Amino acid sequence: MDLSIVVCTHNRSASLRAALNHLFGLQTGQISLEIIVVDNNSTDDTAEVLLQCRSIAPVAMHCAFEAAQGLSHARNAGWALARGSFVAYTDDDIRVSPDWALRVVAAFRAHPDVDCVGGRVLPQWPGDVPTWLTRDQWTPLAVLDYGDDPLYLNDDDPRCLVGANFAFRREVFGRLGGFSPALQRVKDGIGSIEDHEFLLRLWGSGGNAFYAPDVVVFAPVDPHRLHKRYHRQWHTGHGHFHALMRSPTFEQSSMGRFLDVPAHLYRQAANDAAGWFGHAVAGRWDEAFAHEMHLRFFWGFFQNRRRRSPRRAAAHRTVSETRPGRGASFSFERNLLTCLHPLWMPFIGRTID
Repeated sequence: MDLSIVVCTHNRSASLRAALNHLFGLQTGQISLEIIVVDNNSTDDTAEVLLQCRSIAPVAMHCAFEAAQGLSHARNAGWALARGSFVAYTDDDIRVSPDWALRVVAAFRAHPDVDCVGGRVLPQWPGDVPTWLTRDQWTPLAVLDYGDDPLYLNDDDPRCLVGANFAFRREVFGRLGGFSPALQRVKDGIGSIEDHEFLLRLWGSGGNAFYAPDVVVFAPVDPHRLHKRYHRQWHTGHGHFHALMRSPTFEQSSMGRFLDVPAHLYRQAANDAAGWFGHAVAGRWDEAFAHEMHLRFFWGFFQNRRRRSPRRAAAHRTVSETRPGRGASFSFERNLLTCLHPLWMPFIGRTID
């Protein structure tokens, strides 16, 4: 078996059917492939849709049920079932190009030194695109386009690939241990970084990823993702997951740490607050929004570290052992958190939608 294609799904039977129909139309040429669909606790009619699709599948199609909730659990279950030399992942709402499978396999064969191949995830817009939604703000949409030139991605160029369109040599999973459940998306959660963390481990082990611009899929953009509310929530969640990941490169700071947060993040937050204010005063709301997203990331990161700090845990124990209104309830961390939020988040949240 050359290629195993893994699709993970949760309660999206309508989009899943369309995605599978595109996979059924793949050109296969001389390669052999299989499709593995992992149902991650769906409660809609996903099981019936899979039975219907399996009966008309032009290639081997396997269906699995993963009871442990979360995208990483589902992806790892798909890899465990895969028989192909290469394991490709795509999502349950993606439209693959007809030559997608052929190009994935061709890229691996042409570049025996790479462990991962990924490509473009191009957006299919539901309507007019807001002016603030520039390419710099595409990350929450799970779309990607690094241009027309092939790229090696590693520690020297650690740009990420997107889980809707990447593939690995099967032995990579045995070496790295699969996707991390601690950083996964669960149901409709947003901002997770299981893709990013897996690639960081790949690069840390000396592996290479390869961006192949001709490996193309298309992602329909949900209308609610065109609203600033979604992007605010995503960046806050993204900061939370980054705080959980504790990447050594991201965490290091020549200026030290404060409340278990690298000092460089405070400096960046101060710069973004000033940038937001300057653009807002000038009425440049699109530019101000970009700075706001960085602040949302910092806020999610800061909140996570504060909740998990040993000092705060000790403070909670102290509070439970004292009378209300006394002891650690007046900790510095609590006062700082109380002060920071009114200073910028509610005010910034009034940015024109």
